[in-house]
Amino acid sequence: MKDLIWDKTLSVEFEEIDEDHRRLVELFNILNHSVTEGEAANYIEAVLEELISFTVWHFRHEERLMLKYDYDGFLEHKTEHQELINSAKELQQEFLKRGKVLLNEDIEYLERWLTGHIFAADMDLGSYLIEVT
Repeated sequence: MKDLIWDKTLSVEFEEIDEDHRRLVELFNILNHSVTEGEAANYIEAVLEELISFTVWHFRHEERLMLKYDYDGFLEHKTEHQELINSAKELQQEFLKRGKVLLNEDIEYLERWLTGHIFAADMDLGSYLIEVT
């Protein structure tokens, strides 16, 4: 699977969020490479855990910004965050049940999960934050 490339299409034009998203893309690519290159299962497990942990932190960061700037879509966006975290943790549990094997379809799912959220909910949030700051 190819790397995700950070470019202006992924930018929400709000630097605090873009900085987090660049890190998420970097972690995704590390995970992708570790699977493709057949790294040790424990290493892949650690990278997956780091990706999920950073995602949780990033979502809380976005939620703090939404509260600070009184974002109308806060509850809906927060709900989507929780659903995404739950699905990532389910994928992590499946990975562990399979004997720490991450499949290409898991990587594809994570790519859709990450880019889908950026292209939808986060673009709206970015536009709002630019307007109010």
